[in-house]
Amino acid sequence: MKSVRRAISAVVGAGLTGMLWTGMAWAEPAWVQIEARPSLASAEERARDWAGSFPDVAGYAMSTGWYAIALGPFDSLQDAEARLRLLRGERVIPLDSYVSDGSKFRQQFWPVGVGLSAAPEAATAPSEPTTEAPAPTAPQAAPPITAPSITADPTPAPVETLSESRRREVALPREERMAIQAALQWQGFYSSTIDGAFGRGTRSAIADWQTAQGFEPTGVLASAQQAQLLDAVASERAALGLTLTEEPESGIAIELPLGLVEFDHYDPPFVHYRAKDGSGVSVLLISQQGDQNALFGLYDVMQTLEIVPMEGARSRDRDAFTLTGQNARIHSYTQAKLAGGLIKGFTLVYPADQEARMARVLAAMQASFKPLGDTALDATLGKPLAVDRADLLSGLNVRHPEFAHSGFYVDDKGAVLTAAAGLDTCTRITVEDQDVDLAFSDAALGIAVLTPRKPLAPARVAAFQTLAIGPGAEVAVAGFSYPESLSAPVLSFGTLSDLTGLAGEATQARLAARVLPGDVGGPVLDTTGAVIGMLLPDGHAPDKLLPQDLAVAVQSSAMAPALAERGFAPLASDASGALAAEDLAEIAQGLTVQIACWK
Repeated sequence: MKSVRRAISAVVGAGLTGMLWTGMAWAEPAWVQIEARPSLASAEERARDWAGSFPDVAGYAMSTGWYAIALGPFDSLQDAEARLRLLRGERVIPLDSYVSDGSKFRQQFWPVGVGLSAAPEAATAPSEPTTEAPAPTAPQAAPPITAPSITADPTPAPVETLSESRRREVALPREERMAIQAALQWQGFYSSTIDGAFGRGTRSAIADWQTAQGFEPTGVLASAQQAQLLDAVASERAALGLTLTEEPESGIAIELPLGLVEFDHYDPPFVHYRAKDGSGVSVLLISQQGDQNALFGLYDVMQTLEIVPMEGARSRDRDAFTLTGQNARIHSYTQAKLAGGLIKGFTLVYPADQEARMARVLAAMQASFKPLGDTALDATLGKPLAVDRADLLSGLNVRHPEFAHSGFYVDDKGAVLTAAAGLDTCTRITVEDQDVDLAFSDAALGIAVLTPRKPLAPARVAAFQTLAIGPGAEVAVAGFSYPESLSAPVLSFGTLSDLTGLAGEATQARLAARVLPGDVGGPVLDTTGAVIGMLLPDGHAPDKLLPQDLAVAVQSSAMAPALAERGFAPLASDASGALAAEDLAEIAQGLTVQIACWK
């Protein structure tokens, strides 16, 4: 093939206009000129460098005295311009390269062997008269290629050269080039746009892939390397069963790993796909009608599910949210978006040890996800569940806190006073479903203060009683006695029994009131609605059986100095006169909150 190209180049160099080759006219040839050098030696050196990348490099002396290095010839200006756009777009030739019609080209110096020994005009004439044979009547082409050099050589075909790889790559259709980028992206080497243009990012990705496979990192795929890359990705996708699936009931189209999951049931707003053949992978498609309030509600509810572990990044804006969750057992990803009165999205759940593999599945699901039409999942789809809905949301297990108790606001910024017991073991603490931080904990008193990460506006702030109250006074404990069943605090009425604890602690008081574990941390109110203490957990020894109506609280006179020292100065009550039970309930409702410890 090299001798063929050289033969053609020799004819081109012999006459660039009105040229004939074996009697056939070559109309309007064109070149892509990529460089020009002032000397023949430097031009030959550069042509040799370019020939390592392109098989059709040609070099010509120019009428200007310089030496041109070009690609071609091409059959037409249009072909040359197409090649110029492609190579310049990939930045593999100088950006100032241009299409030339060859009008300034004279003698050809590259490929080596064409030579500069004769002027172009003399190339078609015989060098001297001869009497043995008449002069030829037509220009002589280069010596013809004979078959023996090809058919008689028993050696195997040579390994594909870089130049041949470049030439083959340039001829690839855009769809194949995009498939190569997508395969590189699948394997984690490419993260830019899938557009079929092999720029710097694609070249770098190819080189990185080649290095990972043990190949020389040329940035250009040989045909065997391309086949290896595409076959590997095709095999992986086949194993996962990635299939573009249109789910008509939900109005969602998405690539699903049907080798790992299979359809299970409808339970609005979810379409459930369960794990297949013990894969441990599951998928939810999310589809419902709604507005921004519904979207925000879904965001809050999803975080209570066991399939969304508490650790992980979360984000929410006015029309979309994403949730990631991870623990030692599972990882999950959820996305949902509100558009046109419809909320649509999906959740992918998979075993924690499959992170690398499932990252590819997640990328495919994200890229392919598409809402279809104006359809949302019918709320009546699915069968009634024969289980307690308190522990299920659309067939999904709801995550429960490690423990839940009560607390109350002590300032207008949302700081909450509660019992300290157990809070140091929590990985996450919430007050009314809002994340809070542990500002301080006083183990001696058994109290702690929690501060919100986002500003809160309490309906009411606790006011502490400054007057002394003696045994026998009527009291009420406000707390979330039934955290799983009731979303409002309950008042438990009783009396003040003694101003010391069970072991004589001066900072504590004993109450004659029946309380439950959910009430711990709640305020103890007198008949004016002022705080006189905070309920402590039952800390007696397990082998002791105490009266059911015995409770212990820390006195407000001990709490107030501790709060003030840490910048949480409590308000003093100026209330007087006994209130009716319903008025006390209204005060309790405004200042008492539910606290949850999550692990």
